[in-house]
Amino acid sequence: MSDTLQDVSPPALVNGIEKNLFDFLPLFGLLPQAEVHDGPDLLWSLTNVPFPICNSILRANLAPEAVDGAIEAAMTRCKARNVPMLWWTGPATRPADLGVFLEAHGFQRQEDVPGMAMDLRLLQSDIPVPPGFTLEKVNNVEALNQWRHPFAVGFGMPGFAVQALMDLFERISFQEQLPLHHYLGRLHGEPVAAGSVYLGAGVAGVYNVVTVPQARRQGIGTLITLALLRDALTAGYRVGILHTSKMGLNVYRQLGFQEYCTMSQYLWSPEPQIDANI
Repeated sequence: MSDTLQDVSPPALVNGIEKNLFDFLPLFGLLPQAEVHDGPDLLWSLTNVPFPICNSILRANLAPEAVDGAIEAAMTRCKARNVPMLWWTGPATRPADLGVFLEAHGFQRQEDVPGMAMDLRLLQSDIPVPPGFTLEKVNNVEALNQWRHPFAVGFGMPGFAVQALMDLFERISFQEQLPLHHYLGRLHGEPVAAGSVYLGAGVAGVYNVVTVPQARRQGIGTLITLALLRDALTAGYRVGILHTSKMGLNVYRQLGFQEYCTMSQYLWSPEPQIDANI
């Protein structure tokens, strides 16, 4: 595929790690009454869903004298809808010390997110399969509704946020030409694991990989990730990327991923602070 990233140099991989996220998060603009701003200064999405990831700000490219005004404008927008927001920073963020300004305005820094990437041609595949484990690609609404269980339970999300995300996923899934694909893992027939791949910015982005608590520590999340990346490789993608918690580092290193950058998240809410995890 001519539009997929073939350059696996560190600068190109860092660019892919950020740009896949820049492509993915504005899809929240497809939710009812949502707004998306995609300008030279900022990229942001704003919804009526009171969950941070649904109201994200990325790709800041601000002159130092414009920073305070941009932050205050973002706070005003979120106050008007009474929703929290998540502001992401990374290698492309300008000014580079934007986090200092955000914290001065009451944002709380969350756990830093390692940005990882790999050449999918080097994907490690010698992963043992637990007895009774099966894996399938989600191809219809019925399967997506079963995928919902491990997604919701594994991440511990509030029901209203899960419903909003499921509504969004239903709109942008199921057809090969669409960019988002989901995978469902079962153990003895019961849905226990979920994962997604977003094909954007020329790379395959891994998202939503989670296993329900009672099925963890069996390599199931690794198997989900392996399956979706194999399909991406077959579709012509050379580079896989992801943004993970520090707890997930060793899992992804086992498959061949390496760290190339760090993304930071800053949470602001008009109410007492809530967990930003997705």
